[in-house]
Amino acid sequence: MAGDGAGAERLVEPAGAPEPLESLAHEALSRPVRGGNAFEETLARLLQLIRLGLVGPGEALAPERELAARFEVSRDTVREAIRSLAEAGYLESRRGRYGGTFVCDPLPVAGGDPAPPVTPAELDDILTLRAVLEVGAARAAAARTLTAAERESLGARLHELAAADPADYRRLDSRLHLTIAELSGSPSLVSLVAENRMSVNRLLDRIPLLAPNIAHSDQQHEQIVWAVLIGDADRAATAMAEHLEGSQSLLRAFLS
Repeated sequence: MAGDGAGAERLVEPAGAPEPLESLAHEALSRPVRGGNAFEETLARLLQLIRLGLVGPGEALAPERELAARFEVSRDTVREAIRSLAEAGYLESRRGRYGGTFVCDPLPVAGGDPAPPVTPAELDDILTLRAVLEVGAARAAAARTLTAAERESLGARLHELAAADPADYRRLDSRLHLTIAELSGSPSLVSLVAENRMSVNRLLDRIPLLAPNIAHSDQQHEQIVWAVLIGDADRAATAMAEHLEGSQSLLRAFLS
């Protein structure tokens, strides 16, 4: 066990700047827009990329023409969605050689009327789905033979979360969990995890961020990542299940 602990500690050493996150999560949220609400769907996809931390504060969106091609909508639709998110304080445009559309830093703080209470049935539904998806994702990721780039990416996500300020913790936590889902190799699973994570984050935003819980979560994240890297699928699934049980306990305590 001592050897396992030392290995886990090494996982949070600086791994260098992570590679651009053109990942399965990006692909899942960049699939073609379907239906007649092109503007609303495009805006929702961009907001998901931002809120899930796939494009973080200070980072640039892909060019309009590329987003239009991915979503299979017009550039005017993309431009209007970007303009609306800029007016809401999520995006900003920069001119010049290194210009483009960038995520605002800091992001706006959610306001408005208090969110309606979540029912026990709704809470059970969200958390049960999360457990099924994320425990399965951890098992599948550990069962795959990861490339050097995938291993480095996972280590980088763990390191940036361990070093995160409280204001960035939940965004980077989402990013780590989505990276584990990406390593499953299943775009469909990534899409489901991303959608569920949006629901989970809305619940987490209603409860305080507690320092002891952060410390405990960091330890659990190390064990999950270590199990994935050594290819122990059962251990990865067990570690993820234990981690999610802790979050479930807090959410039920505050929201039930």
